[in-house]
Amino acid sequence: MSNNNNGEPFRYDAEVRPGEKRHIMYEVGESFLGDPIKLPVTIINGARKGPRVFVSAAMHGDEVNGVKVVQEVADRYDPQDLSGTIVCLHVLNVPGYRAHMRYLPIYDRDLNRSFPGSDHGNEGQQMAKVIYDRFISKCDIGVDFHTSTKSKVTIFHTRADMSDPAVKEVADAFLSNVVLDGAGSEGMMRRVASENGIPTITVEMGEAHRYQPLMVDNALEKLHNLFAYYGMIDAEFESEPVWQRVVGSKEKKWIRSTAGGWIDMDWGPYPIVEEGKSVCTISDHFKREEHVVEAPFTGLIIGMAADPITVPGQIIAHVVSIDEDDRKVIESIIDEQGYSSIGTYHWMGRRVTPKEELRRSTEEPMTPEEAETAESEPERGTA
Repeated sequence: MSNNNNGEPFRYDAEVRPGEKRHIMYEVGESFLGDPIKLPVTIINGARKGPRVFVSAAMHGDEVNGVKVVQEVADRYDPQDLSGTIVCLHVLNVPGYRAHMRYLPIYDRDLNRSFPGSDHGNEGQQMAKVIYDRFISKCDIGVDFHTSTKSKVTIFHTRADMSDPAVKEVADAFLSNVVLDGAGSEGMMRRVASENGIPTITVEMGEAHRYQPLMVDNALEKLHNLFAYYGMIDAEFESEPVWQRVVGSKEKKWIRSTAGGWIDMDWGPYPIVEEGKSVCTISDHFKREEHVVEAPFTGLIIGMAADPITVPGQIIAHVVSIDEDDRKVIESIIDEQGYSSIGTYHWMGRRVTPKEELRRSTEEPMTPEEAETAESEPERGTA
């Protein structure tokens, strides 16, 4: 890892001096009317030398959780207290963000398959070229925030090429518990950056079109640890996560619907499915015909459908295999902190954990009068 700041200005096609924070709207393309498409950028150039880290969001225009993360980073860190530079790329896909769409509008191009870009390519490649050359290529480390797609939700997890020691170091400093291991697809920003010596991870957190504060808070805490680990801020840090599950390509599976109808999830109270047992039951609207979908192995649900209605072939859940030690850690986290600590509001399985059930069973039953006046409290892990 090279600390190439050396107290000098951060240069793109202008410069930000050491000890300065600057908010800019940087032109990355043109609209159909010839108006400039401007990317909101904050550059926090520390007073002292250190690594340059970019944090980016809204590569897909409907993924808003990361936008709040980057906004908070841009606001919280003072260049006078910083060693190195934080480059905040608030909204990468500005046209998609404006239209509340995942891809670039009209031609539905995926900006995250357009890197490192081209001066003479399509509109996505030209935007990617500007973003990469002006900002990404000037950095030493990267964290790119995403969410799941429409009508699906994902737990808080990281995607990274763990065979690359520099990328693994970033993932560990970010305290990544669940990591889907892989280099990423051709044209993906984190792949291009990592291959060019800028170790970059993708963080998946939640659901498209939704703001989920618990996920944002979790991301900010992990970024703070990363900044501390790399000596950018004066703070205590953890050098690696307490628990981590690195998932290879053959250790995960999409579970898909076998029929159309209504989904009743059968897993719970932990986000764990048992090999050969029912993940869900799909029934028609008369409940005369039911289809049981079984788990191919024992695993942790890292993603699921957020919609209870389905058609054949539609995704129901994304599962990664776990061993008994992993299972004990996951159950302990759920018992102590609730499902929301894993990182999503959705809970479609059975809600009450054994620990909660035991607590309730030992409480004295309320009288009818007490039941009428007692304030209701949501189940732990729901929202």
